[in-house]
Amino acid sequence: MKHFATISVIGRDKTGVIARFTNFLFHQGANIEALEEQVTRGQFSMVLQASWVGRLIEAKVRQGLAELGREMGMEVTMHLTDPRRPQNMAVMVTREAHCFEAVMRLAKRGSLRAKPVIALSNRQELAGLAKEFEIPFAHVPWEGDRQKAEETALRILQEHNADFVVLARFMKILSPNFVWRYKNKIINVHPSLLPSFPGPQAYRQAYEHGVKIVGVTSHFVSMHLDEGPIIAQAAFQVRPRMTLKEMIARGQALESKVLIRALRLYLAKKLDVHWGVVKEI
Repeated sequence: MKHFATISVIGRDKTGVIARFTNFLFHQGANIEALEEQVTRGQFSMVLQASWVGRLIEAKVRQGLAELGREMGMEVTMHLTDPRRPQNMAVMVTREAHCFEAVMRLAKRGSLRAKPVIALSNRQELAGLAKEFEIPFAHVPWEGDRQKAEETALRILQEHNADFVVLARFMKILSPNFVWRYKNKIINVHPSLLPSFPGPQAYRQAYEHGVKIVGVTSHFVSMHLDEGPIIAQAAFQVRPRMTLKEMIARGQALESKVLIRALRLYLAKKLDVHWGVVKEI
């Protein structure tokens, strides 16, 4: 039997971090299947994909990683994964229901190879909809101390063993500290052909600028807000005398479709991110 894990290491940059952790995993019988690291303003971040053939002594590996992390002043997390089971999906929302409802409807029908494990929101409006779909709902206020809010959200995601995160019109900016922990595992949908009209008022900006074609983009979330690797896009033509309300309605329907298309590609393992560009494989 083969076991899989994703291990993240985050802290101040210093010499020998990669060597120490890969050497430890080697002595634990692990095979390093993928490794990605970067340093940003002195902050070191690394994500390892490791596998074990045969028996995995999970407690021993976790303890060893924790001890090595303390010794090197690094935050270390280990997340067990299994490509044979449906991925655990967390959905982050604010108060717009259309994308959340579309994703949950498909998941409930078994049309997505993903298991919804938690709906997390900075507001309370969609708690009732989460209850209808029988998914746990967690309210994490984002006003005030954003760092504390993100720490709480990350803890909840870890408690529910979330493999990836869907931002179904979640209207808060995630910091690099949050994003790195789910690198290329946070999927967002944005109402414009990025990078045009970033932010929460994309339709109003498009309407006021007299845009003739309105687009929708689904992308992986990166450190640069709405400029992450693009997964799927679509667009519609603005008819003469179309009102802002009509544009928003048409756009929101397209948002759901594009987000679902991106999720299907991701769950089918047909995406590869190379130098910030998504390629279908």
